[in-house]
Amino acid sequence: MTAFAVFALAVLAGGWLAYRPLRNAARPWPADPPDDRDDVGRSVSSLRDLEFARAAGTIDPADHARLRAELERAAFVPRKAAPASGAPVRTFAIAALMAALAAVLIVAYLPREVGDRAPGTTVTGTVPRLAPTTQDLERRVAASPNDVPTLLALADSYRDDQRAGDAARTYQRVLSLDRDSVPALDGLALILFQSGERDGALVATDRALSLRPRDADALFLKGLILYQRADFKGAVDVWTVYLDVGEFHPAAPMVRSLYENAKAQLAAK
Repeated sequence: MTAFAVFALAVLAGGWLAYRPLRNAARPWPADPPDDRDDVGRSVSSLRDLEFARAAGTIDPADHARLRAELERAAFVPRKAAPASGAPVRTFAIAALMAALAAVLIVAYLPREVGDRAPGTTVTGTVPRLAPTTQDLERRVAASPNDVPTLLALADSYRDDQRAGDAARTYQRVLSLDRDSVPALDGLALILFQSGERDGALVATDRALSLRPRDADALFLKGLILYQRADFKGAVDVWTVYLDVGEFHPAAPMVRSLYENAKAQLAAK
């Protein structure tokens, strides 16, 4: 009980020290001045996303022109500074009360819960898995053998688990159900490439690009195969398209370096 009284006294003292500088109502609470750099930064980011959508062909040209004009105009509209107001004493008081209540509940109940936990377990319990496990996906596929999205997820999970054979067979199973599945072609091409079957990987990427000419995964892998074969012109041609549509692709930083090297190799000839 003494410890609780000391704790409550400390909370009250802290609240008083936080409130004391705000007692002078004549001193206005400082307003947050508008920062034009924030608006410009947000607009630049939005414009970049808009250009990415245009390059990918997912936005109508008329909508692109209209949205670009609105973003450019909104970026430089000056804002009026917010007027200074009194310090939000009530907000601080409510926040301090809620923090004190939460602290009291933690002090009162957490030791009891910690004492009841099993040896070796964490204080706050285990974090639930958001993604299904490989075993979960296998059970789903067993229940619904022709579910293409689940089969693709299972193949990706096999690949993440370094089970290349199982992944390849699952991608092929997807292609037997949907011969035009670009994700399955991309996944199979990557496994073939990692297994040293570059010719087969190139066939799979060409098939994917015939169905989706601006597919970033297929463009990346095809360019890499051509680069490793010293076909620098072919790699530059493929990666020029890739860098236009794959700005946010995970391999983009690596490709930019190889792309510049391939151009240098062409210039040296």
